[in-house]
Amino acid sequence: MKYLIIVFSAFLLVACKKEKETVSGSTAADSSHVAKDTASAGSSSGNILVGTIPFPKEIKECSCYFAVSKADFENERYIYADDAGKTAYMMLDGKRLAMNLISSSDMEVDELLTKEIENDDYKISVKGKKIKGEEALLFEGTLTIEKPDGTTFTTPIYGECGC
Repeated sequence: MKYLIIVFSAFLLVACKKEKETVSGSTAADSSHVAKDTASAGSSSGNILVGTIPFPKEIKECSCYFAVSKADFENERYIYADDAGKTAYMMLDGKRLAMNLISSSDMEVDELLTKEIENDDYKISVKGKKIKGEEALLFEGTLTIEKPDGTTFTTPIYGECGC
């Protein structure tokens, strides 16, 4: 009888462990699957890898910075930051880039935000609409990245601009 209880307990322990592994394994597959869907949904012919960046130390005063979602923004997982005038910072295809802003709209006039950034490898367009304004202005919109070979990537953005 003693041996039967030990064998049964061992069986339950193994069965529970396998169930646990199966659950965690499916979660990892689901997470990677979602990431793949997001990347491929925005791409037309290839991939542009967009990484998160910490808030750039180069930015000292006024700035705009955006994340993919409100949750990412609150957790400081930014994909874009600029110094509200000259330089934009992003992590693209594994490289941290500092790029010159070509144009930026005056947000006070129409509550719409537009920015154009371009270098030899990327053309980036930021479009957003003000959703809340106090000291800093909150925006929701889209960020589109294009490569010269025609590859494009579009993602929603959430973030703020302010001083």
